Amino acid sequence: MVIDHGMGIVIGETAEVGDDVLMYHGVTLGGTGFTREKRHPTIGKGVLLGAHAVVLGPIVVGDGAKIGAGAVVTKPVPPGATAIGNPAQIIVREEALEALEV
Repeated sequence: MVIDHGMGIVIGETAEVGDDVLMYHGVTLGGTGFTREKRHPTIGKGVLLGAHAVVLGPIVVGDGAKIGAGAVVTKPVPPGATAIGNPAQIIVREEALEALEV
């Protein structure tokens, strides 16, 4: 895991972070609820978490996904997908859309 400019990063106690994750400053891997069960996110391998991104709850961010700066993610993100905005939305690159039309 690479934490670039680690100031302000919050990683909850039940969060799991995979290998080769790039996490920029101000990222929060936060929980929902106060129970002792799994309440923080699971981050897959090779994920990029943009500056001040917030990932909340016991959700999974799939391998190779990208979370944009300032995004607020409360739903699972599939492997290789990109999530941006507040609330986060999954976006698809034009090349992927063109491949689907063939």
